[in-house]
Amino acid sequence: MTQNPDVVVVTGAGGMGLAVARRIGSGRTTILADASPETLDRAVEALQAEGYAVTGQITDVSDAASVTKLAEAAAAEGRLAAVVHTAGVSAATAPVDTIMKVDLLGTALVIDAFEPVATRGMSLVCVASVAGHVAQLTPDQEAALATTPAADLLDLDVVRAAEGGAPVGAYILAKRANHVRVQAAAMDYNRRGARINSISPGVISTPMSHAEQQSEAGHHMMVSLQACGIGRPGTPGELAALAAFLTGPESLYLTGTDVLLDGGQAAWMRWHR
Repeated sequence: MTQNPDVVVVTGAGGMGLAVARRIGSGRTTILADASPETLDRAVEALQAEGYAVTGQITDVSDAASVTKLAEAAAAEGRLAAVVHTAGVSAATAPVDTIMKVDLLGTALVIDAFEPVATRGMSLVCVASVAGHVAQLTPDQEAALATTPAADLLDLDVVRAAEGGAPVGAYILAKRANHVRVQAAAMDYNRRGARINSISPGVISTPMSHAEQQSEAGHHMMVSLQACGIGRPGTPGELAALAAFLTGPESLYLTGTDVLLDGGQAAWMRWHR
């Protein structure tokens, strides 16, 4: 009897999510999740036309029940090998409350939902951002963001304070929360024989980043690409390659950490700006 193939889950059916699905989905059952039915249908049709065994599941990552349903459906399909969480919104195109619900709470919910179904060898990768590396938070604030139950995250003082500011500040906070949330979850994942890491991309050339470039914050990011010497944005393929490494057999001792994929932008901001 033919065994069920390994299962991979990719949240977010945009440029990053599609690239990741193409990179790690061959020969596997792929579940692609997104909140937009239209975006999801287009992505699933494109991947199926290329020969991938892929299905779509409408998922609102800011809703605990929706994310739990995704995790349970994935676990029921076969051996859960990899989860790559790319779903998110940007500071240029979303208001503060959406950033907090999707980028901050959503990532926490994904981490929580997939931990109970994680089995030996599974790897979860959360796409954060280089923006998280410029956050200026106290140790107590970071501890709260890392360990507070997901249901209470949006009520934290540090989150409520950011809700009164600009979207960029909320985005920076949310992405730093992704970093520390991944770190704090690593022990529980380790005990299941699974791993969890985050990727912090800089500017990756996707439709979302093209929209961001029209904003003031996006302009500064594009200027920094020239200033740091790299001179170009990254590609979805480069992010997918890193996700493949972090979910593959060559990174079995790598967990609870963040990997920058930013062309040197964070290094430039710290030492040369």
